[in-house]
Amino acid sequence: MINLTDNAVNAVRTAMSGAQGGGVQGLRIMVQTGGCAGYKYSMGLVRDPAPTDFVVEHGDVRVFVDAESEPHIKGTTVDFVVGLETSGFTFENPNAASKCSCGKSFG
Repeated sequence: MINLTDNAVNAVRTAMSGAQGGGVQGLRIMVQTGGCAGYKYSMGLVRDPAPTDFVVEHGDVRVFVDAESEPHIKGTTVDFVVGLETSGFTFENPNAASKCSCGKSFG
């Protein structure tokens, strides 16, 4: 379903350990209408998955994907890169026919 590189897993693990209030169970990745190319990725730490979420486990890191987003990001590889000008998560999505220059939205 969704693949996370080792760098992405480590970044999520670090974010989870630093989350205020604790109780974070995993990372939600979803697709929303918007962005330059039609759809945009949205991510955030969550305490509880929804009952209908797809759950993908990468060691001790859990990723939650809602049923509406799943077809749009099936097979996507998520990485975390650190660069001179920008750092953050990147998405290699085989379902994207196009993507914007920032890499955060696709069509």
